[in-house]
Amino acid sequence: MNSIIAIDIVTLLFSAGIIALTFLVAYLFRRFFNRFILNSTRLVKNDPTNYKFLKHVLSSIIYVVGFSMAIYRIEALQVLASSMLAGAGILAVAVGFASQAALSNVISGLFLIIFKPYRINDRVTIRDNLRGIVEDITLRHTVIRDFENRRIIIPNTVMSDEVIVNADMGEEKVCRFVEVGISYDSDIAKARQIMQEEAMKHPLHIDNRKPEQIEEGLDEISVRLISFGDSSVNLRAWVWAANQADGFTMHCELLESIKARFDAEGIEIPFPYRTLVFKNSLTPDKKEEAEPEHL
Repeated sequence: MNSIIAIDIVTLLFSAGIIALTFLVAYLFRRFFNRFILNSTRLVKNDPTNYKFLKHVLSSIIYVVGFSMAIYRIEALQVLASSMLAGAGILAVAVGFASQAALSNVISGLFLIIFKPYRINDRVTIRDNLRGIVEDITLRHTVIRDFENRRIIIPNTVMSDEVIVNADMGEEKVCRFVEVGISYDSDIAKARQIMQEEAMKHPLHIDNRKPEQIEEGLDEISVRLISFGDSSVNLRAWVWAANQADGFTMHCELLESIKARFDAEGIEIPFPYRTLVFKNSLTPDKKEEAEPEHL
């Protein structure tokens, strides 16, 4: 067929071969990149963020080049593209609106890689309720693995606009607040001593004092009365750990050991209770109504 829209079967097969080859090259590239770059401790022992993002960028380029070559081999599509040049302005506007979000995510992803508010393997908190470990940063989105091993997919534009708490940026050391409430009748000094002793005994706690603070005799573990509650006097211990994971484990174990010591030493951890005061005594029961007179 000599029609302008006729597609030669050989050309079609050749284009299909180019597309198949594109997928194969992209697959082999990712395998090579993962094996020889991402797994190289010399290159990414501390921060694989840049290399993972580069992998996504180069994979996208391979797909774009491959599909462009496949389309270029089909003459009918070339003619169709030429005939659409007259409406290129309208098409550009339509594509611009359609791809605005996608381009915003790509640009935001580049900014995230350049300025690095977080990196791969960082522990982050977003919106006070989304917590997890950054697993990947792609051209479109960031993948966060939460502590229930679920994946949270967040567009890069959202990540750029959010306030992010990064537990691994800068120092990894973390100060955990161990808070316990005791009854108003309990011995505060004794309770503070118990909390301090239990924290000092824990193997995961670290001494975060500066040399001059050690010379001044500053306590390694500080325990203070922080507030008066409805039913309790609230104490807080400031205990340092080497990292977030150690801090969480230490916090849980300290609560358990402090509870056991309080029980053994007679320090009461109260439950909420209220004292009700009646201004007037209760009214007596109503007298029985008189029986009606008999006729």
